[in-house]
Amino acid sequence: MKHLRIILLFMLVGYNFNSIAQKSKDYIEFNDRKNIVHGVYIGISAGYGEVENRDTYIAGLKIAYVANRKFEIGFVTKGLFSNQNISGVFSSNSADLGAVYSGVHLEPIFFSRAKINLSFPLLIGGGATGYVNTDWVDDEEAERYQEDQWDAVFVVEPGVSILYNISRYVQLETGIKYRFSSKVELSPDTITRINGFSASFGIKVGVFNLGRNRYKKKIPNDK
Repeated sequence: MKHLRIILLFMLVGYNFNSIAQKSKDYIEFNDRKNIVHGVYIGISAGYGEVENRDTYIAGLKIAYVANRKFEIGFVTKGLFSNQNISGVFSSNSADLGAVYSGVHLEPIFFSRAKINLSFPLLIGGGATGYVNTDWVDDEEAERYQEDQWDAVFVVEPGVSILYNISRYVQLETGIKYRFSSKVELSPDTITRINGFSASFGIKVGVFNLGRNRYKKKIPNDK
């Protein structure tokens, strides 16, 4: 009988405490997975491709904003190195190709609520391209061609990517792209464009869901 009285006492205290707590707030908490969320991240990538059928290596850095996990807009910078081994005015087939270009990054995302997403990234920008690792035959040739070793280039790079969401903070991406470039004038004119396919792998680190699924909603007053 003594134990029963103790149990009833605890139940009474708990009921009174719960009643006071309910009166002190006029909202409930619940999960809403349809609320709009936002994200920001920094991404790095490495890729392999070709320019004029030669091995080409690409590195990229990207900063972007993610709107509701469905669309990205940001800024990307890429560096390119291609083993061209150009001969002619260069000795020992020494010259290779380099390029640096930056631009706007746009990327619509499909199946965004799934663990694996499909996306179509697009880069629109420009930079410069030219010969690197040059070893001239003689000083006369060097003076003749050095001013035309680099030229400005405009680049459009569409692609298709697979995104894998490890967590709300980390995302992996892999995909293929094709680089379209404007015509460049280099001396010698062995290369006139830096067009070519590339495959890449990257990692994004940031917060891909800045919205909180759990939030408070007021209870309407019926009085």
